[in-house]
Amino acid sequence: MKRLFDFLLASLLLILLSPIYIILSLLIFFKMGQPILFRQLRPGYKEKIFGIYKFRTMTNERDENGDLLSDEERLIGLGKFIRSTSLDELPQLLNVLKGEMSFVGPRPLLIEYLPLYNNEQKRRHNVLPGITGWAQVNGRNAISW
Repeated sequence: MKRLFDFLLASLLLILLSPIYIILSLLIFFKMGQPILFRQLRPGYKEKIFGIYKFRTMTNERDENGDLLSDEERLIGLGKFIRSTSLDELPQLLNVLKGEMSFVGPRPLLIEYLPLYNNEQKRRHNVLPGITGWAQVNGRNAISW
């Protein structure tokens, strides 16, 4: 039942939010170029690795050696706005449609954190990761592990 709800709601939101998708895509394209979306690997249900979709918020600027500049230097005003409003998370509706995520569940953290989990923390992988969860409602990044 939850999967059906997630699928129907994600489908409806993709349709309703399509003007925002189009506007953001055009802004990103003209300010930062391509790609518009990026895919980052994250652990999901049963620690299965999947690609989470996000709108790109940083440029691909490089230094004279060809190395990417620091994140702070590549994050431009548009990217800061997209992040501060969480609009970068909108493409995760595609992950919900694919059954890799749900609307509510623990946020999928970076793969690098997997070896750091204790048994209690590993329980987060017994459910689908979510677009929103307890941490987002209760302080986002301001709460401790």
